[in-house]
Amino acid sequence: MSLAELANPQPAVLHRWLSIVGIGEDGVEGLSLMARELIQSADIVFGGARHLTLAASLIQGTPRPWTVPFEPNVAEVLKLRGSAVCVLASGDPFLHGVGSLLSRHVSREETLSLPAPSAFSLAASRLLWPLPQTGQLSLCGRSLDYIRPHLHPGARLLILTAGGDAPANLARLLCDLGVGGSRVTVLESLAGPNERIRSAPANAFTLESIDALNTVAIEVTAGEGARILPRAAGLADELFEHDGQITKREIRALTLSALAPRRGELLWDVGAGSGSVAIEWLLADASLNAIAVERRTDRVARIRRNAAAFGVPHLNVIEGSAPVCLEGSAMPNAVFLGGGAAAPGLMDTVQNALRPGGRLVVNAVALETEAILLKYQSRMGGSLTRISIARAGPIGGEDAQVTGWRSAMPIMQWVWTKP
Repeated sequence: MSLAELANPQPAVLHRWLSIVGIGEDGVEGLSLMARELIQSADIVFGGARHLTLAASLIQGTPRPWTVPFEPNVAEVLKLRGSAVCVLASGDPFLHGVGSLLSRHVSREETLSLPAPSAFSLAASRLLWPLPQTGQLSLCGRSLDYIRPHLHPGARLLILTAGGDAPANLARLLCDLGVGGSRVTVLESLAGPNERIRSAPANAFTLESIDALNTVAIEVTAGEGARILPRAAGLADELFEHDGQITKREIRALTLSALAPRRGELLWDVGAGSGSVAIEWLLADASLNAIAVERRTDRVARIRRNAAAFGVPHLNVIEGSAPVCLEGSAMPNAVFLGGGAAAPGLMDTVQNALRPGGRLVVNAVALETEAILLKYQSRMGGSLTRISIARAGPIGGEDAQVTGWRSAMPIMQWVWTKP
């Protein structure tokens, strides 16, 4: 909707069948005249129990509280297309709110949305934190592990949480990760009559009776040995739990560069080992997804632990042997084979599965696998690169005073892009 329409709403604008109205803890008093009119004129008003209570004095139609699980509620709203329907949401409906779900099914020509200040905006105004320089994430209904990649010294974070126990649980996680000196501020019931703001260091967090409606602000202070995840590809091998089956950091950085992750894409990491390539793929952007395939049960468990430790617990780990276990999986935009390229049918399967423009990256150590890559490259094109890494180390035993180069086994890397 344009600014002109909001300033001078015409009847057609006011009578779009669906309105999405943001409401804060200040209730009716914080609503604009247009928002009040939309609620009053609605035949059906959807919202959480708290929202319906806040707007009760305006509701003249039928109130419909959300049910659990939430997904069927969207269908219920859509069934009423043509009736006057109002959906109430907390603050800004399009910031981790119901507006984002509804927008997949309705057009802007049939919808009028009026946001209220979001929890992030309210918290930033109380703390005087500029939002563009502040990390913002929602942990409502999500693992607390998602905070891990954001814990950098000096960072400021605003976090939506669910429940009164979440701030204390966050504080404990910060201590476990070596950032227990971080200041944790809990902002409760912002803009409402029961608003309260309290702070404590994570390592001395004793706040009690925290309202379930809270936002947590964190000022990150890192102690010695804190687990800080660098932003660049090629994270240190020792950050991962592994049994030696890991794509080493230098090779991993080159592999991620060849895989070239782009927003919203899906990776298949076949023969994932420790899961390091899939994990770094996910760390590149929050919109990315990955499937890690591993046949050994112990390594599958290890991949899942690593995914949680790196703040990407949504990594989809499949236990089994490729290509059989990948049947029915979504088509990938990129595939990485760190081993197993000689498995019958695997190369052809992943090439056929790739979306047009998708990238296949295969790393080979064994001469037999190199021979396979040479045949594929000769027939299908793509680029071949030989990668050799050498590290300095003592020569002649632990007590030696002489240092020399120790070469790792060279890697042949084939990169192919599907036409």
